[in-house]
Amino acid sequence: MRFLLVEDSRTTRNLIKSYVKEMDLGRPASFIEAENGEVAMEALRNNFIDFVFLDWNLSSLMTGLDVLVEIRKQEKHKQLPVIMVTSEGDKPSVIKAMKCGANDYVVKPIDKKVLTEKVLKIAMSAAR
Repeated sequence: MRFLLVEDSRTTRNLIKSYVKEMDLGRPASFIEAENGEVAMEALRNNFIDFVFLDWNLSSLMTGLDVLVEIRKQEKHKQLPVIMVTSEGDKPSVIKAMKCGANDYVVKPIDKKVLTEKVLKIAMSAAR
């Protein structure tokens, strides 16, 4: 599976990668990293992506929510699994992200068990 990690913190990207590598996904995981929204959109245009981890607060012109909205506008990405991984944990933010098309939501600090459960749940439902 090819994952796109959209996160401005290298430490958080490395943490997510280490957690995903330990998951039993049925095939090897590979990663494309984007430190901002603009790089993320370019990566989506130029690569086949199976799954996106998306931070809300990016150090760029585009927020993670902007990226999510752009992803869902594109026909080829309407079904692309996206998990928001962010410190925005208040209920209105979660609801907003889900309404914009996030498949799920993980609040930082990232709990390995929670992330694993959510990724495997989405991956299994996508495989059906």
